[in-house]
Amino acid sequence: MFKKILIANRGEIACRVMKTAKRMGINTVAVYSEADKDAMHVAMADEAVCIGPAAAAQSYLVIEKIVAACKATGAEAVHPGYGFLSERAAFAEALAAEGIVFIGPNKVAIEAMGDKIESKKFANAAKVSTVPGYLGVIEDPDHAVKISDEIGYPVMIKASAGGGGKGMRIAYSADEVAEGFARAKSEAASSFGDDRVFVEKFIVDPRHIEIQVLGDKHGNVIYLGERECSIQRRNQKVIEEAPSPLLDEATRKIMGEQAVALAKAVCYDSAGTVEFVAGQDKSFFFLEMNTRLQVEHPVTEMITGIDLVEQMIRVAYGEKLAITQADVKLNGWAVESRVYAEDPTRNFLPSTGRLVTYRPPAEGEFAGVTVRNDTGVYEGGEISIYYDPMIAKLVTHGKTRAEAIEGQARALDAFAIEGIRHNIPFLCALMEHPRWKEGALSTGFIAEEFPEGFKPVEPAGEVAHLFAAVAASIDHKLNSRKRGISGQMRTSNPVTFDHVRVVMLGGHAVPVTLHTAAHGDHEDLVVEFDGGHRHQVHSDWLPGQPVWSGRIDSTLVVMQVRPILNGVSLAHSGFASHARVLTREEAHALSLMPEKLAGDSGKQVLCPMPGLVKAISVKVGQEIKAGEMLCIVEAMKMENVLRAERDGTIASIAAKEGDSLAVDAVILEFA
Repeated sequence: MFKKILIANRGEIACRVMKTAKRMGINTVAVYSEADKDAMHVAMADEAVCIGPAAAAQSYLVIEKIVAACKATGAEAVHPGYGFLSERAAFAEALAAEGIVFIGPNKVAIEAMGDKIESKKFANAAKVSTVPGYLGVIEDPDHAVKISDEIGYPVMIKASAGGGGKGMRIAYSADEVAEGFARAKSEAASSFGDDRVFVEKFIVDPRHIEIQVLGDKHGNVIYLGERECSIQRRNQKVIEEAPSPLLDEATRKIMGEQAVALAKAVCYDSAGTVEFVAGQDKSFFFLEMNTRLQVEHPVTEMITGIDLVEQMIRVAYGEKLAITQADVKLNGWAVESRVYAEDPTRNFLPSTGRLVTYRPPAEGEFAGVTVRNDTGVYEGGEISIYYDPMIAKLVTHGKTRAEAIEGQARALDAFAIEGIRHNIPFLCALMEHPRWKEGALSTGFIAEEFPEGFKPVEPAGEVAHLFAAVAASIDHKLNSRKRGISGQMRTSNPVTFDHVRVVMLGGHAVPVTLHTAAHGDHEDLVVEFDGGHRHQVHSDWLPGQPVWSGRIDSTLVVMQVRPILNGVSLAHSGFASHARVLTREEAHALSLMPEKLAGDSGKQVLCPMPGLVKAISVKVGQEIKAGEMLCIVEAMKMENVLRAERDGTIASIAAKEGDSLAVDAVILEFA
């Protein structure tokens, strides 16, 4: 077996590969850019080599620097992770020229399947069902429109070398094709160094299902079941699960065998994924093959018990697969949520900065559900503008889909992050969504269910009672601590008190009465609401902890807690509210205070995230209609188009192309 391998990647996938390598007794080498010198993957590795400036094009994407790092450290093999150089045949070729093993498929398979256009040609030749489309390279916007008109709308404009949602646009008209072509081509060039794009029919109400395959260098190929990745935003996966709630055993077998046949046709010899777009009637079409480890591979590992990274390493070393198709058994259900540094309340704009608080839920088995958190960050670390905004991948595994979802919801509520904006509130809301729970999925799920974007919901009804009970419990704990410090209530005899309070949830007042009975170090707490409804509350929460966990009656409740002025901010299951616990006199006085109105940002267009100005599309004095493009800001490898919200005339432009702007920096101003 290899004695030392280099991981040509960063972040959570580099850490993930290192965990398996260390378990196998293999030493690891990390590579890092100047921006990543304090990164977790650098600290985890046995050795680390700096390979250049922060920009990936000057570090992680430079083949010569990776090869030099291998030679300098004596690494015998390289695991590429995903993204970056993972699907570059030239990278595998350069390593082979130096006698270094590429832990991935052979060069021929990468070239055949890694290119989206060529892979469709192979699939057609192998009589695999494919989506209607134009398999040649699209030269210009007019050509793209012509092809799209022939195929019929809607169409998907897609980077040939793409992945991860980069370089992809859906167009419903000729005008959208022209703009989408430019954006897809530009993103493809900056993300993959290859600006070729193609066009194919976009299947309406589709589902995204992929088959995990595993092959060795001796002609053996098997499939490890499927994953459903239909919950997507901007063609980027948000939630994945295995198996799929759509498929039956017969369809799973047909798809699996078709994926294996395609893999065998190119002598595939590593872990890879054959992706399909599926109709609601279980019909399916070949989409593409990813010749690398997928981001969502943990859900497959959880239901099969097979470590895919270990298998890749063993196959690269030349070992035969020790697993046959008959050995593959699917056990239970797994759900994965991608935790991103982005603001779901501002159209998911990227967020950067320091992780002031980073407290993921504990890993292990709890109440029959296994929790796993793949991450590459730590508390005090920084989320950089230069790379993908993923913070972690939270995975839960249970006996059933319902158990895995319930465990995922509980784990998300226990995931505390401060210092940056993140999408956990949105993920929590998804876990509670009835359509998600029913498994009635499509790739349009988020656009259909959140057409106006995402806003956390203020609690009401029984949920408001839960929030009020937790807020009252927290306030009582804080007051008890104050009384203890001041020397009050130090007695071993049972003492009973009733406290009349008003819990302000946002602008909504919830009157409560707290009944407490102290028994030395132990205290019973009952929260009674108007009308006589009562909740018994028990928690070991301590002041300063970012997560409140306890039981309200017999129900386990987990809430995120963040201190605010004179209260706390609470979040749970997609609901969120500022909570302040007042005496009734204080509540009455508060009701007499005038409401403070939010300030108007005026006529300025502000940069919504830290990013690079790629283009300014207007000039001073130009008259603009609502919806017209103003500029393009690139952040974390994604291009974001800013459009006019109303008609107006451009009075001044403060930024220029190439500027790096901070959040809320002024870009331009209307007259």
